[in-house]
Amino acid sequence: MSTTALDSTALDSTAWPSPTPRGNAPRRYRGPFARWPRAADGVLVVAVFLPTLLVTEGPGDSLVIRSFGDLPLIAPLVFAAAAAALYRRRSAPLVALGVNLAGWVALLGSGHADLGWGTIIALYSTGRYADDDRWAHTGVAAALVVVGVDGLFEPAPWAEQAVAGVVVLFGAWYVGRRMRLRGERAARLLQEQAAEARRIVAEERTRIARELHDVVAHRVSMMTVQAGAAKTVAAQDPESALKAMAAVEEVGRQALDELRHLLGVLRPETGLDALGPQPGLADLDRLVEQIRTAGVDVSLADGAREAQTALSGLPARVDLFAYRIVQEALTNVLKHAGPGARAEVRLGVDRKAIVIEVLDDGRGTAVTQGAGPVQGDGPGHGLVGMRERALLLGGSLDARRRPGGGFRIVARLPSGGEPA
Repeated sequence: MSTTALDSTALDSTAWPSPTPRGNAPRRYRGPFARWPRAADGVLVVAVFLPTLLVTEGPGDSLVIRSFGDLPLIAPLVFAAAAAALYRRRSAPLVALGVNLAGWVALLGSGHADLGWGTIIALYSTGRYADDDRWAHTGVAAALVVVGVDGLFEPAPWAEQAVAGVVVLFGAWYVGRRMRLRGERAARLLQEQAAEARRIVAEERTRIARELHDVVAHRVSMMTVQAGAAKTVAAQDPESALKAMAAVEEVGRQALDELRHLLGVLRPETGLDALGPQPGLADLDRLVEQIRTAGVDVSLADGAREAQTALSGLPARVDLFAYRIVQEALTNVLKHAGPGARAEVRLGVDRKAIVIEVLDDGRGTAVTQGAGPVQGDGPGHGLVGMRERALLLGGSLDARRRPGGGFRIVARLPSGGEPA
């Protein structure tokens, strides 16, 4: 049972986060504030400061260019500080709100308290990013008080100014809060789904381990007993020894059948070579020819054939896993780049490790301009399976897009079957 436990541990180390669905699923639009938050906030600071400094409210709610002759010297400094505080609106939203409210209060009664837009943005940021609801509510209440007091200095009716300001400021904070709550719910749902998936995997592995113990280990124990009995009586009673060895053979066949069934349930094998002997690096020529027939121009790099000869004595599992990594990498080229692409397989030995490198130019018929590192359906189970095989042997796998286009996969596997 120790082998099963070790395999489970190795499998756990290969698990990747669930990828975002691709292919036909619509991609979520990410605006500049999500893609480049610091740069966007810097632009926002300038976009708030310049209109606040240059434009003011004129007669009849019109907007006019500000006259700097009667502008107090402190006003531009307050405008600059209030706008600059918005640069920290994500990491310190309450500070940004406090600076804007303090500036607004400092200019009350001067006729130049034009910090409404900055306060609106700061209130939205408070609802969106503030973690302490108590202080957030205090900031909202303070903003509502300030806008109410500011209405006393306006020529329009106080109630009209105050109600309009309260609605706008409260609405900005409420929209930000709803965005935060929605994001938290989405994150919590993803965590619950991941936890449920881990629970299901753990239960399934426990069930499989129990079945392996109950079925396979029981039969292997019978084989050991029968073989020991045959060894004991072989000299005195060869006929009984032959019968015991026949029983060992029968029980061994049953154990292999049970093991194949359980492993088939774990991961059904539907690819190439499902019914034949397991392939290895010596079969790369046949694999390359199959991919060529499908439309990808594949070549073995110079030195690959010499490496095949040098690696002829590999352990069976290393030989098989190395072949499967090359097979999956070339299948990905066919699937994501499409017929017409060119690929190259490089094979070598570095110290005690096998180095496998598969490169393609990404210029087949399936290439779409502007797509991500892997076209089509995304990484899917292909890269996960290759990485899983490499980690199970104690090796590593690196897969990334090439600067000039296409994809590059490099796997390092210990040639002796022990971790490299």
